[in-house]
Amino acid sequence: MTTYGISESVKEPALETLRRWETAGGHWQVLSRSPSGLVVALLRCDGGEEAHRFTSPDPALAAYIGDRETNEP
Repeated sequence: MTTYGISESVKEPALETLRRWETAGGHWQVLSRSPSGLVVALLRCDGGEEAHRFTSPDPALAAYIGDRETNEP
């Protein structure tokens, strides 16, 4: 999997990563939910190819996503 615009060496809060991705026009999809957190795929806006995925227990991320599975229309 190719990583577009995501640096593994820079750790920003998961919600900031997701919102930055949305602002750039990308889409996201929740791949799984568990008591330990969310697994989220960041999808390219030009075809939906997965560019990156991350796992996060961040409650701010869970609150922002709510019960949505994706941000695609």
